[in-house]
Amino acid sequence: MFHGSIVALVTPMQADGSLDLVALRRLVEFHVENGTDAIVAVGTTGESATLDEEEHCHVIRLTVEYAKGRIPVIAGTGANNTREAITLTRCAMEAGADACLLVTPYYNKPTQEGLYRHFKAIAEAVAIPQILYNVPGRTGVDMLPDTVDRLADISNIVGIKEATGNLDRARELIQRCGSRIDILSGDDATAMELILLGGKGNISVTANLVPKQMHEMCSAALAGNREEAERINNEVAELHKLLFLESNPIPVKWALYAMGLIPEGIRLPLTFFAEQHQPTLRAAMQRCGLVQGS
Repeated sequence: MFHGSIVALVTPMQADGSLDLVALRRLVEFHVENGTDAIVAVGTTGESATLDEEEHCHVIRLTVEYAKGRIPVIAGTGANNTREAITLTRCAMEAGADACLLVTPYYNKPTQEGLYRHFKAIAEAVAIPQILYNVPGRTGVDMLPDTVDRLADISNIVGIKEATGNLDRARELIQRCGSRIDILSGDDATAMELILLGGKGNISVTANLVPKQMHEMCSAALAGNREEAERINNEVAELHKLLFLESNPIPVKWALYAMGLIPEGIRLPLTFFAEQHQPTLRAAMQRCGLVQGS
């Protein structure tokens, strides 16, 4: 359902941590103008963990409003509490989101059976299309291919964001589930290879900064054009790495601030990007033509 370059959009904030909805509108326009294929609102990169439930739903609602049907909006509605995830998912459906992205429950470390029942319960409670999200490096739980295989038979589960960066895992998921759900990358560094294996796209941090290039890279990979996909990917490959010098979304929010697209706000326990890392990321951004020399 959702193919190509899908930006994991940041949530703009003022220096005091308050939401900046003017900047949010600006970012949506930036992605529409540059060919981004879909937006994820209030995912990991959107600081879902630091927004309260009212803010969470408000940002989703406004992102849908600003998009005006020009670009699909996928709402991040995962939680480590099944009831809360259902509430957020229902809110996203009522706001007009096109789909929801649901991270595996974090911290409480459910079993594979618990993961299956969690996602099945959400899918049965809310009819909106749903994309699973597996990112064990952040959640402490790895949803295994056997569990994904079971969930792929549920009609409104339409995809999985596989963010392990493990291409053997991606290949197995594509072989076992790719005819029933879309396999999407959640790791910019390996996204091109995952798409060339048969994946359908990439939910991207890097696309916040270089949406046009990420769209074109994904399009080339989807067309099976390795040479062109590699050419474009090589232009931005530094960013894939440097945007994780500190925990996401710390570096990408600083980079967007340096580009003049958002204010400098980020919420505790996340902190502003450390000064010692700024020259390294700025130099890479200069090489990509995103900022001028200091």
